[in-house]
Amino acid sequence: RQMMIKIFRCIEPELNNLIALGDKIDSFNSLYMLVKMSHHVWTAQNVDPASFLSTTLGNVLVTIKRNFDKCISNQIRQMEEVKISKKSKVGILPFVTEFEEFAGLAESIFKNAERRGDLDKAYTKLIRGVFVNVEKVANESQKTPRDVVMMENFHHIFATLSRLKISCLEAEKKEAKQKYTDHLQSYVIYSLGQPLEKLNHFFEGVEARVAQGIREEEVSYQLAFNKQELRKVIKEYPGKEVKKGLDNLYKKVDKHLCEEENLLQVVWHSMQDEFIRQYKHFEGLIARCYPGSGVTMEFTIQDILDYCSSIAQSH
Repeated sequence: RQMMIKIFRCIEPELNNLIALGDKIDSFNSLYMLVKMSHHVWTAQNVDPASFLSTTLGNVLVTIKRNFDKCISNQIRQMEEVKISKKSKVGILPFVTEFEEFAGLAESIFKNAERRGDLDKAYTKLIRGVFVNVEKVANESQKTPRDVVMMENFHHIFATLSRLKISCLEAEKKEAKQKYTDHLQSYVIYSLGQPLEKLNHFFEGVEARVAQGIREEEVSYQLAFNKQELRKVIKEYPGKEVKKGLDNLYKKVDKHLCEEENLLQVVWHSMQDEFIRQYKHFEGLIARCYPGSGVTMEFTIQDILDYCSSIAQSH
């Protein structure tokens, strides 16, 4: 062994120089090196753990592992330092795309590798960094609503984890889906608001009277909530005005969402469903509080479906 050290003393420094060069060209090279060198070390140690080759490759492997750890730390640091434009849409954050690229590459390199455990630990650190910093950017965003930043980016993360099927990130995949769903719903409710605002106020008054003990079928005897007042409010929402309001809403949503995630139709369909839910709520109150009155809305659920479909096709 001593003779080998004297003859090949330049091998370890040369290998380290090669590793440093590879790392300088692209820090992701440490992934390839970690897998390949680990395999060579494992093979050499099976022959003779104390041999010159085992010792030399073992020393080099320590350097490679250090570079791999640094690669992961640098990615997390870059997430924390990301700056977003105050004048344009946020869209899919660069570190979300970079995590997707890293994970895709890592899965192909570490397939059936002995060092899978190292990659799984790295994944756990990276995905936590991604989650925390998506939320941080969403909270700081001025141009794009917080719910949109969360919805679009967690949809992208969920799609990535679903496609790659990384077993150690199964819990994070479910969490990403939940966050996407929650913020989609939150954005829909907040953006849609109360498209029939005066009707909302009217029926809030009706529900308040019922809560005070007035029977539903007797609400129409209240002066402020009689059939004439209800008809007056309903007349303020002819189908033409409702469609105009929905068209303006579609334009606003289109301005908020990024093209690459392609969620516009998903959001629009959810808004349609929420609007129909509100409509059915009003219909139910009219049926219970104004039975036999013949009072109906000036547009139907089929009209809402037609408006939404027509608006989506025209943009």
